[in-house]
Amino acid sequence: MLELTAQPLSEEAFAPFGEVIDSRVADYFHINGGRTRRYHDLARVETLGKGGQALISIFVSQPVEVPLTLDFLERHPLGSQAFMPLHEERFLVVVAPPGEAIEPANVRAFVTDGRQGVNYRAGTWHAIQSVLEREGEFLVVDRGGPGDNCDEYPLAVRISLP
Repeated sequence: MLELTAQPLSEEAFAPFGEVIDSRVADYFHINGGRTRRYHDLARVETLGKGGQALISIFVSQPVEVPLTLDFLERHPLGSQAFMPLHEERFLVVVAPPGEAIEPANVRAFVTDGRQGVNYRAGTWHAIQSVLEREGEFLVVDRGGPGDNCDEYPLAVRISLP
């Protein structure tokens, strides 16, 4: 079994897998007569393949116990998938680079601080939603449309927190 300790999520460490979504470190400009700050273009939505379109959904997830044991990672080869917590929910992020197989040495685990979201690039292997402490509500942007857009790869992983 692969043993991982989740590290704090940072832009640099997560860059091979996608983008960290965090308005606290992003540039903005004012709109709506100066009453609104627009944090523009925080992540790239990828909708690959014919007929793909962007979807906006709300996911409500039940909390997991840590250490968390997983028996697979999944990927979406035809599009990115972004998760943004709506109520400062912390969650675990377990990822591996795109490819047909997962090399255990390349799997990484992160823990968000509750204000950070993530955008997994198309094809990035990742764990299922793993919210900590309490039920979590997330704004999710991903790809809909035709095509097989979810693969699973068997991998035994146990994640702990520092």
